[in-house]
Amino acid sequence: MMPSLFIYFLSIGLQEKPKMGTMESLKFLVSSRYIRDLATLVVAYGISINLVEVTWKSKLKAQFPSPNEYSSFMGDFSTGTGIATFIMMLLSQFIFDKYGWGVAATITPTVLLLTGVGFFSLILFGDPFAPTLAKFGMTPLLAAVYVGALQNIFSKSAKYSLFDPCKEMAYIPLDEDTKVKGKAAIDVVCNPLGKSGGALIQQFMILTFGSLANSNPIPWRDTYGDCFCMAVGSQVFGCPIHCIA
Repeated sequence: MMPSLFIYFLSIGLQEKPKMGTMESLKFLVSSRYIRDLATLVVAYGISINLVEVTWKSKLKAQFPSPNEYSSFMGDFSTGTGIATFIMMLLSQFIFDKYGWGVAATITPTVLLLTGVGFFSLILFGDPFAPTLAKFGMTPLLAAVYVGALQNIFSKSAKYSLFDPCKEMAYIPLDEDTKVKGKAAIDVVCNPLGKSGGALIQQFMILTFGSLANSNPIPWRDTYGDCFCMAVGSQVFGCPIHCIA
């Protein structure tokens, strides 16, 4: 199955994409429910991973203020990401063959949700866990840094091995014209929107509640967590599973 998928992805990449402007891309996205579902998938992933990653890196700098310690940790993090991605690449063929597209497509948002909840729980409600964590020689901040690292490692490895192939496979049932135009529209609108969407939410939070570093106020915490959960939920309900599974 995987060699045929590789050939399909290669053929998609070699196709000449039509030149579509932003407005034309938006009109095409609105015209097709199927493409809108794919667009929701891409945008929601970009927002949810950005919300977690930016918060995690701010906590990481607080835990490791020394540039040497920070660089050392990021080196270990990059190594862990590479190993996890390699393992997930090997497992992805078994997942696709055994369980199909539907299960494979829901793994990435599920990983994001479970690890994201654990990460934000330590940040928002870490004080009650402090005595227990102290027995293991950790503070809530250090534990949040480790859980956030695992969150980033698992979510990125799931993206590279499952999310991206599932996204490309979702174009298979479409006719040639819709397939090419839909992919071009998503590349023009949704990829940049997903990457910048999390930043826009954070800017709104900063303007509304204060500094990003000041994450203690309850309105900030609840709203930020709600945004993350809605972004992850949009990935699950935005999947056009009925067309692939």
